[in-house]
Amino acid sequence: METRRTKLALIGIGAVGAAFAYALSLKRLVNELVLVDLDKNRAEGEAMDLRHGLPLIGPMEITAGEYEDCVGADIVVITAGANQKPGQSRLDLLRTNTRVVTDIAKNILKLGGEPIIIVASNPVDVLTFDLLKQTGLPKNKIIGSGTVLDSSRLRQTLAETLQVDVRSVHAHVIGEHGDSELAVWSQANISCVPLKYFFAQRGVPYTEETRAEILQKVRGAAYEIIKRKGSTSNAIGVALCRIVEAIIKDEKSVLTVSTSMKGIHGLPDVCLSMPCVIGENGIEAVLESLLNDEECEALHESAKVLRKHAEDMGLV
Repeated sequence: METRRTKLALIGIGAVGAAFAYALSLKRLVNELVLVDLDKNRAEGEAMDLRHGLPLIGPMEITAGEYEDCVGADIVVITAGANQKPGQSRLDLLRTNTRVVTDIAKNILKLGGEPIIIVASNPVDVLTFDLLKQTGLPKNKIIGSGTVLDSSRLRQTLAETLQVDVRSVHAHVIGEHGDSELAVWSQANISCVPLKYFFAQRGVPYTEETRAEILQKVRGAAYEIIKRKGSTSNAIGVALCRIVEAIIKDEKSVLTVSTSMKGIHGLPDVCLSMPCVIGENGIEAVLESLLNDEECEALHESAKVLRKHAEDMGLV
């Protein structure tokens, strides 16, 4: 049986795009990778650099190109847009990056086909919502990177706090990829042991203050990294690679990506992150988390923030 070739187009070769392309090449998840950027020299340089490592990894076709070279792409990943600056929130980027992503969407639509589009540009939730409106593609085909990275940050912070293997930590962040996101503490566990019991066994206070401090570390992680190195790139590159892997391998993995949430938990028509089943068809199911009253209220507050920004942009 012949294995189907897989083609991925990456739009935007800044720090995030380059980190994602590198992670993708190491895992060799696709047969063909096309890099597209307004700075053509940058795209060509990254493609050359990646190709030079292939003799140590394995065969893969990596090229720099134009939009027309993206024809036939199974997956399109968008990382293009203005960078978040020190002291700037993700939502401050809204107007600039909405124009950028809308323009990209128009160019992608001209190519025909129906690729799965993954958006990583910020503010990712509003941009995902915008793409759903602009493209008319089925909602399972438009995926925002959402809180996949935030959930990973929460797991890492809990692992460090409790001195346990991060792979044993099961916890997720939902809502906006931004300052109103929330951790689902009520369902978090360490290999099926509820957090409050594991904290007690480790002699660490499991208080409201402790949880608030951990969540603030997660929410503020990007700001701290930007302050030190100018941008976040490596972890979001890995997060994007994880989403692509779930699609390519039809894993049915549960990841907290951003998509339309109308009706879920009684939410309005917004895009935000909830646990979703990801497979070869993109988002195959949206799962309603078991939230307590406090978490449900926080989720609705997060949705209000995103709804207001969508309204300000005339998207609803």
